[in-house]
Amino acid sequence: MAKRSTEFQVYNSMTKQKEIFKPRAEGKVGMYICGVTSYDYSHIGHARAYVAFDVLYRYLKHLGYEVVYVRNFTDVDDKIIRRANELGEDPKALSGRFCQEFLKDMADLQCLLPTHQPRVTDHMDEIKNMIAQIIKNGCAYAVDGDVYFSVDNSPNYGILSGRKLEDNRAGERVVVDERKRNPADFALWKAAKPGEPLWDSPWGPGRPGWHIECSAMSAHYLTHAFDIHGGGMDLIFPHHENEIAQSCAACSDSKINYWMHNGFITLNDEKMSKSEKNFFTIREVTELYHPLALRHFLLGTHYRSPVNYSISQIEIASEAVFYVYQTLQDCDDALLAVKEEIEVNGKKVRLTPAGQECLTKLHEDFESKLADDLHTPTILNSSLQEAFRFMNTSISMLKKKQQKQQQLSIAKSLIDLQIKVKQVLDVLGLLSSSSYTEVLQQLKNKALKRGGLTEEDVLQSIEERMLARKNKEFSKSDEIRSDLAAKGIALMDVGKETVWRPCVPVQQEQQIERVPQNKLPLHEESVALVDK
Repeated sequence: MAKRSTEFQVYNSMTKQKEIFKPRAEGKVGMYICGVTSYDYSHIGHARAYVAFDVLYRYLKHLGYEVVYVRNFTDVDDKIIRRANELGEDPKALSGRFCQEFLKDMADLQCLLPTHQPRVTDHMDEIKNMIAQIIKNGCAYAVDGDVYFSVDNSPNYGILSGRKLEDNRAGERVVVDERKRNPADFALWKAAKPGEPLWDSPWGPGRPGWHIECSAMSAHYLTHAFDIHGGGMDLIFPHHENEIAQSCAACSDSKINYWMHNGFITLNDEKMSKSEKNFFTIREVTELYHPLALRHFLLGTHYRSPVNYSISQIEIASEAVFYVYQTLQDCDDALLAVKEEIEVNGKKVRLTPAGQECLTKLHEDFESKLADDLHTPTILNSSLQEAFRFMNTSISMLKKKQQKQQQLSIAKSLIDLQIKVKQVLDVLGLLSSSSYTEVLQQLKNKALKRGGLTEEDVLQSIEERMLARKNKEFSKSDEIRSDLAAKGIALMDVGKETVWRPCVPVQQEQQIERVPQNKLPLHEESVALVDK
């Protein structure tokens, strides 16, 4: 790999500081991100986590690393069993169904597929072998078919979370068991209960505890020592703390160089909670807003900071995405007139000084800000905005009569800047594989749906407004325009023609309406920010 002027720094949750990223093997990175427990539709807390780590994956690849990205599915768990029993469904079938629904959500959000997506039920041998090794090393014990990890035999327990052993709560997901040697001991293997899925083991039939799965699967795909382990901040304790304890107990060479955690998501400045039922699934949001708008919104806050979800903010993000794609489309249209000449004389044409300055600044901002622990907000809200403003100014200049050489320089500046902008958008995961026209139409369709309108309704309003203006009924004309603006539809007069585009509604009083339950089941348990 070529030496870079700006070194990539990441915040390491273990050391509580930013560190220069140095992979264990030159040019290669292994990363494991804790996945979902597949018993329900994924919520926007999941979107927050997996969009953040998707940007990390994309950026590492941009830097030239060969990345092995592992993200698991927990497909056997208390919540899965409980939900399956409620619905009268086979737990494996229910889990498999929601695994597919999760993948659809991730595809909509333009998250790249990981290298491996292991499921717990496909890795029982690896899990049982690790448990056996932990018992052999004196760090776990069997009781009546259950196996517990002994935290007293883990001298560094609490190293990640900073918790003292006496402050820890037992297991988090299990009722305190009097058979435990220490109340903080946690289950590695759970003895079979009537009606639950089970697998044979040396300790009797049963199934794995929560934490052991990630230790076993990460070791299987990445070995006991790898570069990055990530997840939501709520996983620091107990899940990741227990992973460290298990992995070190199984193998003394176990070592993860960088622990990375994304921040929580709130709704209207209040933390999401089951009691308040103030949470939304990804599907509920993308029913009314383009998935790119949700992704743009999430990247507008640094991944380690809490992010507040609100109607006004997702509306602003939606408008920003429309602006991005409209500018890219306008750029393509403007360049059509000079495309042939640029292709013939392009090598002889230099960028305008302003074009070169804009291109250089975008490049430097992109490299420096993402290298600073993935600081996406500055890229989105400043660097790209400056580039788009320059592009729109250049597009306007191309429409005016210019000397041929000046016209070609402006066009060359647009071409080179567009290439860089698309590269930046690609690394951020905001560059759709669909055409600009298709994305713009999709955004318009979502706006119509939010406003309770059809395109025919808007076109009819445009005709009524034109007639009112013709009859000098300007108050009626203004009223039509204002009514549409309140519903998120902006009318713009371009010459003698009136066109429309989505906009942030003038009055933000509406709330997201939940999708009817017969279309999308909702469950209170979905609220956990990163389900495991």
